[in-house]
Amino acid sequence: MPIRENVALMQEIKDILIADAVLTLAFTIVYAGRLGGIISLFSNPARFSAAFIYYLPMAFVAVSLVFILHELMHKFTAEHYGAIAGFRASRNGLLITIATGAFGFLLGIPGATVIYAHNFTKREMGIVSLAGPLTNFAIFVVFLALYFIAPQQSYMAALFYFVTFVSILLAFFNMIPAYPLDGSKVLAWDKRVYAVSMIVIFALMYVFAGVPLSYIILLIIMAYLISTMYRGIF
Repeated sequence: MPIRENVALMQEIKDILIADAVLTLAFTIVYAGRLGGIISLFSNPARFSAAFIYYLPMAFVAVSLVFILHELMHKFTAEHYGAIAGFRASRNGLLITIATGAFGFLLGIPGATVIYAHNFTKREMGIVSLAGPLTNFAIFVVFLALYFIAPQQSYMAALFYFVTFVSILLAFFNMIPAYPLDGSKVLAWDKRVYAVSMIVIFALMYVFAGVPLSYIILLIIMAYLISTMYRGIF
């Protein structure tokens, strides 16, 4: 491997591991603080510490699977079509991710897979964009099955459910049609593919994952907030 390519690969690995660590920490703080964020540490240190230890492994497994595989599928699919692609962390995005997590809600924008291609068609860009959410959908299906066969009320069952929740949450969030999220590019490619994908993801998120409608609306608002902030962050 040429030295330049090796340096770029090592930088990409470093970026995605940092993003993974920050997202894991942010998710853990949100769940440990029960929406109170880091403030819960000062109001009830013992409870926060116990909850932090409980949720940290869950968040690590969920984020490492859901986030990293999502970004890698974007990369590999783009490379399949002849593009150069790689994950790049955003310093401002990482700060926003950890800061919002500390305050009890999570605006997860640690970085993105950057694609360098000048001749991508709408179809190719749509397929590359859809690859990430479809990966999350596959993870959801696998871990939902594992959840149903795991001993109920066990830590393993809670872990499997946590992964399903994060996977379908990320799939839905990324399919919201607000640039630069994946949904905007899938919609520009094929409205029928977008509609079917979004209906399936929404149904799974609302029915099986039990996500409240109010939280879904909040995700949509957050997506459009990211859209307006994007040019200043990346």
